[in-house]
Amino acid sequence: MRLGGPVKKTEDASAWVQAHIEAGYDAAYWPNPPVEQEAEYMSAAASAGIMIAEVGAWSNPLNPDSAEREKAIRFCIDQLATADRIGARCCVNIAGSLGAKWDGPAPDDLKERAFAQIVRTVRRIIDAVQPTRTYYTLETMPWMYPHSVKSYLRLLEAIDRDRFAVHLDVVNLINCPSRYFHNSMLIHDAVAALGAKIRSCHAKDTLMSDRFTVHIDEVAPGKGTLDYATLLRELSLLDDDIPIMLEHLPAEEYPRAAAYIREVAESEGITLG
Repeated sequence: MRLGGPVKKTEDASAWVQAHIEAGYDAAYWPNPPVEQEAEYMSAAASAGIMIAEVGAWSNPLNPDSAEREKAIRFCIDQLATADRIGARCCVNIAGSLGAKWDGPAPDDLKERAFAQIVRTVRRIIDAVQPTRTYYTLETMPWMYPHSVKSYLRLLEAIDRDRFAVHLDVVNLINCPSRYFHNSMLIHDAVAALGAKIRSCHAKDTLMSDRFTVHIDEVAPGKGTLDYATLLRELSLLDDDIPIMLEHLPAEEYPRAAAYIREVAESEGITLG
């Protein structure tokens, strides 16, 4: 298993790699350098034993505006092509929203027409690139497809492309008290059902307050109730290079979050890196 997270933006491949080394990361988010510098970044990462975990394609391929929707789809195609060119573990996006905000929520996003549009769109993206070295993935989300293990399995079957795989964000799946209080079982079920297809995972935590009606917040690893011991144990059963990637924290909080994950891993006898 590998650990990664964001590092300070730099325009130099050596400095970018050094930032990962200093943070103790051996997995990286692709920084999207100019095409003419890609080889330099790839070589520097390989020399340092750093794996490219994710190429982001963050956009809204379901945008209600046809011009913006087409622009987003073209961006996803370009980013998937980049991921394949550099041999990244995956290219990742969310499914998108039919509403005003690209990452939701919106009332139409869990309707059958949204599901059907996601299937058509993902097929189009993958078929345009025909990747052989990477996979296109959708990040699990709380209020749009895929919002559950069952809905991800349904998407995998409906899209029916070998190069469509899974990006697992367990915290994003915790969208109700039942999943919150039984997150250990959720983790087990998710990895058991999706494990062979999981290409990358996000690392964060979840905390529910006692305010009415239901308030569940994303917090830093170790500051919530996510069963990290179960998460790391389950992920460790997958391939040795499975990345777990920190995100959404102020820069000064990443070292503490990384230390927490390493501490749990050590207590479970799991090697990171």
